[in-house]
Amino acid sequence: MPEHADISTPPLRRSPGLQRLLKATGRDLAPSLRRLYGSHVFLRAPRRRDWPQWSDLRNRSRDYLEPWEPRWPSGHLGEAAFRNRLRNYTRDKTVRPFLIFRRRDGVLVGGITISNIRRGFSHSCSIGYWIGETYAGGGLMTDALATVLPFLFHEMNIHRIEAACLPANRASQRVLEKCGFRKEGVARKYLKINGKWQDHQLFALVRSDDR
Repeated sequence: MPEHADISTPPLRRSPGLQRLLKATGRDLAPSLRRLYGSHVFLRAPRRRDWPQWSDLRNRSRDYLEPWEPRWPSGHLGEAAFRNRLRNYTRDKTVRPFLIFRRRDGVLVGGITISNIRRGFSHSCSIGYWIGETYAGGGLMTDALATVLPFLFHEMNIHRIEAACLPANRASQRVLEKCGFRKEGVARKYLKINGKWQDHQLFALVRSDDR
């Protein structure tokens, strides 16, 4: 296929989920959107002042999170590392990070990162997420993921969203399934998690599934 073909995109359909989102924000969405509102959470890009809350939540949830994540480097929770992460997000146009806050009190509960954003013939991305141990199992992550999907499909014009979970992480798989993701197979030694290359269950959601 030619590498630089011009691709025209049909007008975007606004789903009921997106209409609710627009009503909640009281304005139209744009790439610079600062907040996405769900039923029980809101999402926005991380800021420098989020570091104390972020570091505290990650530290308190360390034993809960480490089995499912890449090994934390030295200084992972430090302020300097957090600021460097924000700088990298600003430079890297293939990544879109969000922090997740509980709507009723603004408490940080977790995060979602959109990565590997690809255009051209693909229009796809990968999605990953984490939630603090205190807030797991209460439906907040499902609400957060359901909230970000209309933004990805109808504002960022993503066609396909991919996700991967360790086979033992049933809680994460249930979140994906509740949001309409479908299993597509197993990738052997797919990601290095907690210091070890591990097989992952692959999931995906395509824009036509959202209709």
